[in-house]
Amino acid sequence: MEIPLFPLHTVLYPEGPLPLRIFEQRYLDMVSRCVKDEAPFGVLLIRHGSETGPADTYNVGTLARITDWYQGSDGLLGITATGGERFRLVSSRRQDNGLAIGEVELLPAECARALPDNFLPLARILSGVLDDLGKLYETLEKRYDDAVWVGYRFSEILPITPEQKQVCLETDDPITRLEIVSAVLNSVRG
Repeated sequence: MEIPLFPLHTVLYPEGPLPLRIFEQRYLDMVSRCVKDEAPFGVLLIRHGSETGPADTYNVGTLARITDWYQGSDGLLGITATGGERFRLVSSRRQDNGLAIGEVELLPAECARALPDNFLPLARILSGVLDDLGKLYETLEKRYDDAVWVGYRFSEILPITPEQKQVCLETDDPITRLEIVSAVLNSVRG
């Protein structure tokens, strides 16, 4: 599977929201094609480099599908994308306009898993936090009883380093992800 790549200094998780402001021509063209073809693009965390220049990325990312777009008061294109399947980057090439195109393989989707009782307090905390975050999360289907969903939502909103967020993305076990989240919350409280 070949997709356009959008290296960012952020991690996108399955089912998570991603608001972006688009101003570079290569990404304006990419967004236009993705909307027209109803096709995804790939989001990868930048390891070294910048969002507007050359970037070395991690190899595990998330497909993104554009769910909304608008023109901002400053004239820039704004989009909201939603995370889909995780993928592994197999190879990439750069087009003449600078847009990276990647050959990717989809990673197995994590099946919903009942939230263990010892993590129920996390679901209660998350419910309150998401309600406070407003518009970005108001249309999101909420599944506070699903360990996969709770772990991804916490991973995206916690103030942890991009590298820690990448570890949460690459972790295949939702319970391990929840243990990472729980450890971060305990360190903040303690």
